[in-house]
Amino acid sequence: MLHNHATTIIKQVIADNMPQKSVNDALCTHNFNSYSIYVVAIGKAAWTMASVAHSCLGNRIKKGIVITKYGHSMGKIPNMTICEAGHPILDENTVVATKKALALVENLGQDDEVLFLVSGGGSALFEAPMDGIELKDLAGLSDDLLASGADIIEINTVRKRLSKVKAGRFAELVSPAKIFSIVLSDVLGDRLDTIASGPAAVDNTTSHDALYLVEKYGLKLNQLQMDYLMRETPKTLNNVETRIIGSVRSLCESVAASAKHLGFTPYIITTTLNCEAASAGMFLASIARDIKSTSNSDNATHEGTYFKRPCAIIAGGETIVKLTGKGKGGRNQELALSAARGIAGLSDILIFSIGSDGTDGPTDAAGGIVDGETMEKLVAKGYSINKILAKNDSYNGLLAADGLIKTGPTGTNVNDVAVVLCV
Repeated sequence: MLHNHATTIIKQVIADNMPQKSVNDALCTHNFNSYSIYVVAIGKAAWTMASVAHSCLGNRIKKGIVITKYGHSMGKIPNMTICEAGHPILDENTVVATKKALALVENLGQDDEVLFLVSGGGSALFEAPMDGIELKDLAGLSDDLLASGADIIEINTVRKRLSKVKAGRFAELVSPAKIFSIVLSDVLGDRLDTIASGPAAVDNTTSHDALYLVEKYGLKLNQLQMDYLMRETPKTLNNVETRIIGSVRSLCESVAASAKHLGFTPYIITTTLNCEAASAGMFLASIARDIKSTSNSDNATHEGTYFKRPCAIIAGGETIVKLTGKGKGGRNQELALSAARGIAGLSDILIFSIGSDGTDGPTDAAGGIVDGETMEKLVAKGYSINKILAKNDSYNGLLAADGLIKTGPTGTNVNDVAVVLCV
């Protein structure tokens, strides 16, 4: 029954956080002064957002381009070029698509307006390297930062300085045309300079911050790369208006509403989960053990000491994975598999963790789901969870335990959520 409830919650939460209504509302309340509107949409939700823009604005859109992840396009959109490229590691198609976007906006005047639709994944999908910087340099730098366990803000702080379009530089290229930016946030705290590396946002990080991270993670950069890191990014922009339309908090609130409808008492314990995925899994498992070992109220020493069962414990955010092996997986899968160790043998407990975009890391799974029997299933097949995690092979571990969550590309992206269900 808990697995059925989890499936219901996942489906409802994704439906609740699709960007159609929020994009439509933002467009309806914006005063477009120009009849020359150009669309640039980037990120995993780019196709969905651009489709809504076409439905709302129709022929007022002169031209547009959509740059999204492979498999995330759902067909043609009139008067728009659809491009797919690599994510989380950028590839040649990223650069080719970005060149097309820059060609679209390079000769615009002050009477033109760019509708810039931004969603998570834009950092890898929208890129024009600085002169002398090779694509392999950017890919290698991203790999090194990911493997070191750097979080998304740290990663973007470094790599945006090697880009012609990140950190507000896209807005400078578009000037004197105006930009109306609609942003679907997948970043903790909704930092505009971090979402997709802030192509149309004032950059709040400094060269000093970037150089500190080079030292912190022992990054090996050549002199040209170091020179770019020492150049400051734009600190003022006067041609941009921005509207944020979604965030991880809305994701968590949707989980809470769905769980409550199913009879669970929901508790949102954080919307800023930001630690190693395996540690987050063990933490949620420890909460589950506490819930199972205590009465609803009889043994409570004061009000609020214990969660009331049946309950749903909800944690939103974005964990990190420090690579120690060469397996297949993603942060949500690693969180779930780690949690399986802590709830082994417990009945009436289920933990799942998903990415709202439907793709967790470089896999076809949205995340993972485990219960008190998951570890037993793996042991019976000769698997060790500790060894699987050491190899960062959570995908194959969950596959063996029937614990993968597959939704396919969802068309939205508002970060991750992990949930403990307990009856």
